[in-house]
Order: sequence, then C-alpha cells, then structure tokens
Amino acid sequence: MPTLEPTYFCAAIVDLDGTMVDTVGDFEAALNTMLAELGLPAVHRGFISKTVGKGSEHLIRSTLAQVGADAALYEAAWAAYQRCYLAINGQFSTVYPGVLEGLQQLADAGLTLACLTNKPGAFARPLLAAKGLDKFFAQVFGGDAFARKKPDPLPLLEACRALGSLPARTLMVGDSANDAQAARAAGCPVRWSATATTTAGRSAR
Repeated sequence: MPTLEPTYFCAAIVDLDGTMVDTVGDFEAALNTMLAELGLPAVHRGFISKTVGKGSEHLIRSTLAQVGADAALYEAAWAAYQRCYLAINGQFSTVYPGVLEGLQQLADAGLTLACLTNKPGAFARPLLAAKGLDKFFAQVFGGDAFARKKPDPLPLLEACRALGSLPARTLMVGDSANDAQAARAAGCPVRWSATATTTAGRSAR
C-alpha cells in the first residue's frame, strides 16, 4: 500500500460513526425510546456498540431480535426509530478528540473530502452540521445514497466517481472492518483505527 505522502493522494473518504463522532448515546436514546413506544424492553449500550455500522435496517431488525419481538413489528419500529432519532440527533454524541484538527490537516494537504456513512443521509447531514464538521466535506453520502452499503465496495467507487478521483489515490478513513473491507475491495488505501481521522491528518501533512 502506498505511503501517506501529501502529493500522492488527491481525495479522502471519511466514515462518520465511530470515526469522527461517538454516536452510541444517540443510538441508545433513539432505540430505547422506540422500544418503549412499542412496549418492548430496553437494550443496553454494549449490544448497541456491537450492532451499529451496517445501516439502520440491520440495527432495527437486530434490536427486535435481541428483545424477542416479532419480526412483523419492523415497519412500526422503523417509523418510530426515524422519528425518535431525528428528534435527538446529535444531543447525546460527541466529536472525538483531534478530529477537527485531523480534518483540517487533510484539507490543508489539498485533499477533497467526502463523508461516506451507512447512516441514512437525513441523519448524517444534520449531525455533521450540528458538530461543525460539514464545512470540510464537498460531498456527503448516507447509507441510502447507493444500491448497496459498506462493506460492499460500490459506495466507495461511487464516492470516488463523484470526487473525480481514482480509488488508488483516494484514502479511506474509518474505524470498522466494514470500512477496511470496502476500501480494499474498491482499491482504496485505508487508515483504520479508533483515531483514524487524527492519524490520517497528521500523516498527510
């Protein structure tokens, strides 16, 4: 894999949940409000932390299974979750230390940035704005932007197309196996860790 030389990369694709923002608190509040409305027991933070990252559909179906609910409740749960999450979006989440600095360093190195997340776009854009991160991104793609989600490589390939960059010269910055698997399949170099944004920013200077 190429080294992080500022003259090599022309763009970067950055994940959202777990990479830039710790959103487990938002998921916990929205899911447990949804479950309470449906008369179902709450789920704990540990379960949520292990389950998020593959899109809202997967999260809701997994949550219903976790509490022993009938899968037929999915449509009602989805509608309640959408409403509950939009009501609290960003209130129980925090930007990881160093993220603002890391993004600024990527931008200063001349990279065009896109945010690519499995979170629905209607959740992702307001969250980025609320946390003051939206100014860094030329493009924002939610999990509903393309026909398939990460770990499929399609979203990364489409994001590269939108950015006008070759995958080999587009850095993927993420925190999960979904990000790493998608990047490798798409041919994008990847920086993958809990502090990926900060690390990538420092390396790109």
